[in-house]
Amino acid sequence: MIASLTLLVTILFFSIPAALTLIPWAVITGDVKPLYNVSIWIVRTAYRLAGIRVISEGRENVPAGKACIFMVNHLSNLDPPALLPQIPGRTAAFSKRSIMKIPAMGYAMKLAEFIPVDRLGSVENAQESVAAARRVLEKGIHITTFVEGTRSKDGRLLPFKKGPFYLAKETGAPCIPVSLYGTETMMAKHSLSIQPGTAHIIFHPPIYPQDFADRRELLEAVRAAIASGLPEWMRG
Repeated sequence: MIASLTLLVTILFFSIPAALTLIPWAVITGDVKPLYNVSIWIVRTAYRLAGIRVISEGRENVPAGKACIFMVNHLSNLDPPALLPQIPGRTAAFSKRSIMKIPAMGYAMKLAEFIPVDRLGSVENAQESVAAARRVLEKGIHITTFVEGTRSKDGRLLPFKKGPFYLAKETGAPCIPVSLYGTETMMAKHSLSIQPGTAHIIFHPPIYPQDFADRRELLEAVRAAIASGLPEWMRG
């Protein structure tokens, strides 16, 4: 409970003045970088004070100067704040539409070009999300996606959604498989309780869509890479 309160209080303490100053700045100037960088700093600070340690490796595998698609397994609501500060450069992400309706936070995510998705959305909505993500990549901004589409209840890899692989094949953007574990012991699905601990993040070498005949082969290659960095019991 102490970790939960510490995280919440720290984020609120810094986020309110940051939102009041940097959201108007982003709207007026069109420059989202200050808002993005301060948000990353707030998350890092809140995690450190709450006793959440993040260890990452393999960032040297991310190609310099290229917009990439980071494909990650999903265990906990703690995953996005643990992961995004570790990604070199700026990234947008797919996010549930309901989260992007939260006042201030949702607006900031829209300014940062996060892409709303409906978990049970129609084919048309999925196509719109992929098109929006393509436009973000064309601006040189990374895309981050949790390829299972939802958090795993028991930590084991779930089936992957097809949308990110449509995007990868259409754009040719390098796919960076990312293995994430440790957060499953700190905040379980459907729980608000947070426990201190260590999140482990592994960036694998890029996988290039053009090297695969179809989306299925690309998906299997990405899944194998992600699984290789997870504890054996999580590999599914």
